[in-house]
This record gives sequence, structure tokens and C-alpha cells, in this order.
Amino acid sequence: MERRDFLGTLSAPVLAACAVCMGACSKSGDSITAAPTGVNFTIDLNTSLTFAGSWLAQSGVVVARLASGNTAGSFTAVQQACTHEGVAINYDALGTRFVCNAHGSVFNTSGAVTAGPAPRALKQYSVSVTGTTLTVTG
Repeated sequence: MERRDFLGTLSAPVLAACAVCMGACSKSGDSITAAPTGVNFTIDLNTSLTFAGSWLAQSGVVVARLASGNTAGSFTAVQQACTHEGVAINYDALGTRFVCNAHGSVFNTSGAVTAGPAPRALKQYSVSVTGTTLTVTG
């Protein structure tokens, strides 16, 4: 077989395989960074989030206690997936902010981007407090 024939025979399957791989490796964006919908869960404040700066992740949402007192204003809840590439964010109590350790995105307690590369804000969820039960919805 001549070189030209060999390369011609080989190139079509290789190009097809590369096209499949490139499609699989491309960012789908919204699917990995999408905020959960239909969120509705409760947290017992007697056992969780007992002090300012404490936080937890549940159902794709990060909930943080910003201040003492069992009022809705003492808490915030945002989506857990960074809007850049979907990496789970953490709450930085010292800086009172959410941080994505993978690429350095920073968000305020309302979810707004304060440092990129994240292209958009985190979804913020509604919080309400009844007695010692925190409810997160959205």
C-alpha cells in the first residue's frame, strides 16, 4: 500500500474519533454550573450552624451563618457549584465570602461575583427561621 493510500485510509477514522473526543471534552457550561431548583430542606439550629461563621453544604446549596441570633438575616444560602466550571465552593468566614478554590472566583454573601473568572452570580436561596428550624427554599 502506498503512503498516500495508507494516510487516506487512516485519516477518516482518526478525524472522526477526534471530533467525538473534542465534543465530549468541551464545556457544556450550564449543565455543570446550573443551580439546583425545587430546593426545600430544613436545618435544626440546635445541632447545626450553631455559631457565626459555621456553614454546611446540602442538596447542592451552601448555607452559612453570618451572625448570631435565629433570624433569617443571620443566614445566607447560595448554590454550591461555581458558575465558572461547577467546582464546589466553600464559605470563608474570615472574609465573609464564598470562594472557589479551583480557579479563584470569589462571591459575596448574596452570591454576586467580586472576583472572576466566574461569569455570573451564584443563585441565592430564600431562608426563613421558625424557632430553631431554618428552612431553605428556591
